[in-house]
Amino acid sequence: MNPNLESDLLRTLTAIAETGNFTRAAEAVGRTQSAVSVQMKKLEDIVGERLFERGPRGVTLTPPGEQLVTDARRILSLLDQAAVSLHSDPLDGFVRIGIPEEYGGTVLPHVLSRFSKKHPLVEVTVRCAASSELKAELDKGELDLVVVHEEAGRIGGEVLLNDPVVWVTSDKHFQHECVPMPVALCDRGCWWREWAIASLDQRQKDYRIAYVSGSTFGIQAAVSSGIAVAVLAQSQVPPDCRVLTPEEGFQYLHGTNMVLRQRVQSKCSTKTGMAQAIREAFQKPELADAV
Repeated sequence: MNPNLESDLLRTLTAIAETGNFTRAAEAVGRTQSAVSVQMKKLEDIVGERLFERGPRGVTLTPPGEQLVTDARRILSLLDQAAVSLHSDPLDGFVRIGIPEEYGGTVLPHVLSRFSKKHPLVEVTVRCAASSELKAELDKGELDLVVVHEEAGRIGGEVLLNDPVVWVTSDKHFQHECVPMPVALCDRGCWWREWAIASLDQRQKDYRIAYVSGSTFGIQAAVSSGIAVAVLAQSQVPPDCRVLTPEEGFQYLHGTNMVLRQRVQSKCSTKTGMAQAIREAFQKPELADAV
């Protein structure tokens, strides 16, 4: 007999995955901590698996827990989508979203077009910035939904797109053959920068830092102009550039995902409608073909 997975249990599970803490998850779903514990004990009994490991810094998901969270997010998004589609009147109110600047000219117009046609009365605020800034603003309650780059394998958020990080060079220049090789890097504190440097050091590649920018557009410009090589998301490789291959001595870097994160506390029909518009925009064939 298949287990009966109640939506309330799945919502609490995803809240715990997003907050990493039973107490904060209880606040998010409007229940007491003891009620949340009872819910999760019931869920573990239903699926017959241990879903959590408790530690000094909160709780982490077991492998079965990770799989169930992935499935739960998909199930809940369909339920929320169905609820929105049954809403006979256009939504109103406001919604605040964040997206990395490099998607501002590609995905964002599709998001806004889809959403505004269905819900023209909603006031939309958009913030384009680095993923680290967007996540911090989401945590502070300054944004309702964000789309961010995250390392593949991290728990939390809904994966919209796998977007590998690759080494990129200009089609017209051969800076990857120079010794030392000029490299364009992100500002300090960016994990892409750490990946790039670690990759070069591991290969004992002779390189020099030729260019630093906090902007993806700045890194793209450096590569296109032939100033340096750099690491970029595969979907963001400029038209006049190409991916360097392992055969050329440039191993593929760690995987990265584009992830949708939402504040559990701010979920409502308006935010749910925007989340669906974001999902649909990331499913467009031209974006999938880029990665």
